[in-house]
Amino acid sequence: MLDGEFIRRSPGLHDRYPSFPGHRPQLNRTDIHRRIPLLYFFEQHSSAVQEVRVSESTQWLDTGKPTSARIYDYMLGGTQNSADDRAVGDRLNAVAPFRRMALLNREFLVKAVRYLVTSGVTQFLDIGSGIPTAGSVHETARALDPGCRVVYVDNDPTAVEHSLRLLDGTTGIGVVEADLRAPESILDHPGTRAVLDFEKPIGLLFLGVVQYLPDGNDPAGLINRYLTALSTGSHLALTHFTADNFETEMAAAVEFFAGTAAPMFPRDATAVTALFGGLELVDPGVVFTARWRPEPGGVGADDPDRSGHYAGIGRKP
Repeated sequence: MLDGEFIRRSPGLHDRYPSFPGHRPQLNRTDIHRRIPLLYFFEQHSSAVQEVRVSESTQWLDTGKPTSARIYDYMLGGTQNSADDRAVGDRLNAVAPFRRMALLNREFLVKAVRYLVTSGVTQFLDIGSGIPTAGSVHETARALDPGCRVVYVDNDPTAVEHSLRLLDGTTGIGVVEADLRAPESILDHPGTRAVLDFEKPIGLLFLGVVQYLPDGNDPAGLINRYLTALSTGSHLALTHFTADNFETEMAAAVEFFAGTAAPMFPRDATAVTALFGGLELVDPGVVFTARWRPEPGGVGADDPDRSGHYAGIGRKP
């Protein structure tokens, strides 16, 4: 079955949300490393920003209840969110600098995907992807290699529906609704297998999601189950919340999330490094996100040791 069919697999989705034309910027491949589509307001933080994604209509949004995916989209300056999403986002940002942390996480995503593509990895499995709007995996990867293929995975039906709508008609991209705690349901999903070739290296992305797994879920073991299915040369890119040098803010964040459906479990450097198991860590290893190959004027450059999360990339030998 053609991979495009899986992007349109949600029953009745197109009946509820008629298609609309999306904006996909055409990039000049000259000096392509500096023409990666980031968020439009990164211009205030990073000299690497050269492309801006045009806002899209949000009239179709279901604004009945805030969702984590749309709140995160708001933190990133996206347009796929409602007034209620923005209100919750503002409350979160009052507890801890979540907007700055979201920007750091997205900046790392772009740097990580750029690194992987230039290292020969042209396939990506993005776990807990949320809504793939500006600065997404496929935009960043295809700015360097238009043939890159991506599968987005999320357990939030709202995020999946948003993704299906935004990616309608885009070839080489799949959207799968599944729980990351069931690796085989993702790895063996027809939508995943239709897009990704498991005989070739894959970039496995766990960006800002593992902190929602308690130790009882054995996050290192879960990640290893994904890696076991991937070929030699595959990479894991991961970010994870931490209280290191961020004790007061993270304690407030943990308290905020404790009463929600997604309690948070920040971990220290040793615990985050252990998530990479036997992978070969890419230089500079597991470091505060703002210290992973920093660029002039990057997010968090003013205080990199208070990033609020760690980042790293490991290669499967």
